[in-house]
Amino acid sequence: MIDWATTYAAIWRAKTNRLRAATRLDPIRLGQLLQIDRQKQRLVDNTQRFLQGLPANHALLWGAKGTGKSSLVKALLNDYAEQGLRVIEVDKSDLNDLPEIVDQIEQQPYRFILFCDDLSFEEQETSYKHLKSVLEGSIELPPENILFYATSNRRHLVPQTQGDNQETLAARMADSSVLHSDTVEEKLSLADRFGLWLSFYPISWQEYIAVVEALFEGHELAVSQDELIRQAQLFARTRGTNSARTARQFYQSVVEG
Repeated sequence: MIDWATTYAAIWRAKTNRLRAATRLDPIRLGQLLQIDRQKQRLVDNTQRFLQGLPANHALLWGAKGTGKSSLVKALLNDYAEQGLRVIEVDKSDLNDLPEIVDQIEQQPYRFILFCDDLSFEEQETSYKHLKSVLEGSIELPPENILFYATSNRRHLVPQTQGDNQETLAARMADSSVLHSDTVEEKLSLADRFGLWLSFYPISWQEYIAVVEALFEGHELAVSQDELIRQAQLFARTRGTNSARTARQFYQSVVEG
């Protein structure tokens, strides 16, 4: 049994059908996340409303990899745990266990974010149907102390085929929704259940360098600032991406190397 007074986060373990307390949390804070101020502020506002017992939305953070989506959720926990925020991480393959998880926490005096990282579904998968009932409830309304936050590389979570797009275009040309296939409607309705969509895009080289400089601020370095930037650019080019995640990896390679 989790003691939520001293445990801020837990991970669902499907094989044992229980929650495991997370003991080694990522210490990232909101102030350390750069170049995503707009997304950060909107998610903070939503989370604060949730903590105050006001209406708040389930959130879908979608976009390019390495742009800070999952780090933003982790930072929220670190900044708001003392105000009663708790996070439970659930793997996509375990979404069918969501009702059991909800049953264990809905009477707790804390505010829970059910968090699924890298959420997406392939064409033939149907496990997303379990998620729908948690997002909007079934015969019973969803608990007021639970929100669902997910990150994904896909805006609509389930891929649309060329055939889907052709049917959608035909429906628009006919000015009628009758021609929309049930498949298309089913796919789109999943993302629609997230009231807050936040998009994350790749950062520019200038923004990448700004992140690197912020990470190294206050550090005594054995190389000049220009040489540090040159090494940071080379580090990013060898990995094929100049994301904020790459900047942090470069920082760790220098500081811990």
